[in-house]
Amino acid sequence: MDATVPRVSWTVAPDFTHHAHTASLSVVAVNNRYVVTGSKDETIQIYDMKKKVEHGALLQHNGTVTCLEFYGTAHLLSGAEDGAICIWNTKRWECLKSIKAHKGHVTSLSIHPSGKLCLSVGTDKTLRTWNLVEGRSAFIKNLKQNAHIIKWSPDGEKYVTVITNKVDIYKLDTASVTGTITTEKRISSLRFITDSILAIAGGDEIIRFYSCDSQKCLCEFKAHENRIKDIYSFEREGQHIIVTACSDGYIKMWNLDLNKIKDVPSLLCEVNTKARLTCLAVWLDPASELKENSDKVATLSQANEDGKSSIARKNEVCWTDKSGKTAKRKRKIAPEKQKLEAPLQKKKKKRNSSA
Repeated sequence: MDATVPRVSWTVAPDFTHHAHTASLSVVAVNNRYVVTGSKDETIQIYDMKKKVEHGALLQHNGTVTCLEFYGTAHLLSGAEDGAICIWNTKRWECLKSIKAHKGHVTSLSIHPSGKLCLSVGTDKTLRTWNLVEGRSAFIKNLKQNAHIIKWSPDGEKYVTVITNKVDIYKLDTASVTGTITTEKRISSLRFITDSILAIAGGDEIIRFYSCDSQKCLCEFKAHENRIKDIYSFEREGQHIIVTACSDGYIKMWNLDLNKIKDVPSLLCEVNTKARLTCLAVWLDPASELKENSDKVATLSQANEDGKSSIARKNEVCWTDKSGKTAKRKRKIAPEKQKLEAPLQKKKKKRNSSA
C-alpha cells in the first residue's frame, strides 16, 4: 500500500489458533510452508500453514529453545540453553547433526545468505563461526561480555552483535568492528530493513532506525504505549512493511517509505490480542505473491501465562487466552537413533541450494 495514496484497507483478525506449548514461547520462525515455535518446555512445535494444522514436535533439545532459523525450504537450525545447535532436514524432520556449540546457553544464531556459514553467540562470551558444508567449527572469537543477538545483513557483507544496549557492526572480510551503536536501554529486537539500515527496539515504546555506515539515528517514533518485544519486516510489491509486537498485547503494522526514511512510518492497522506477546514472525503465503496487497499474510507467535500461541494469516491474526480450547492431541516427531550426517553433502549441494 502506498502511504500517500491508500488503495487497500489493512485489517487484522483471528484465523488459526493452537495451544502450542506447556510453557511460554521464546522464539518463532517461518519459511514458505511451515511455522515453528520454540518454548521453555524444551520442544519445537511445527505447523503446516498450507493445511493450517499442527504437524508435530521436535524433541532433541534439553533446555529452553532460544533460537530458530530456516534456510530455504530444506533446513532448519535450532539453538537452546543446553548449548547445542541442531540442524534439521525439513522434508522428514530428521536431526542431521547436533553440535555442542557453546559451553553455556546458545542465545542467538544467524545463517549467512549463502547458507555456507552460521554465526552463533552464547553465555560463554564467545562468537562462533560454523562451516555448515562440513558441519564443524570454523572460528571462535572471544567477547568481553555475553551477546544476546547476532544477525547477518541481507547481502551477507556485514553482521551485528548485540550486547545489552550496544550494537557492534562487523565487516565480513576483516571480521573487525567498523562501528558501534549505543542505546539508552537494553535492546530486545533488531532487524535489517536494508543492507545499511537497522530497526532497533529496546526496553521502551520507541522504534529507532539507524544507519550502519554513520551509526547515526535516522528516525525514531513512538510505536506503542509499552515495551516493544519484537520487530519483523518484509517487502511486498515494493512496499516495506514493519510489524511490531508489544508486551501489552498490541500488534501494529507500519508502511515505511525508504525514500523518506526520516519521516515517521504510517500506521496501517493494529490489533489488541489481549495476551502477553513474546515473539513475532511474518508468513507470506506463496500463492498470494501474485495477488494484490490485501492478500498479505502475517504470522504471529505469542505466549501468555498458559503458554498459548497465536498464528495470523491472510490479514487475520488469531490468538488464544485462558479460555482458549486445546486443539487435537499433538503428534510427536522424535528423532530416531541414527548416525548423524553432515547437514549438506557436497553431492547434494546443487539440488538443495543450501548448506
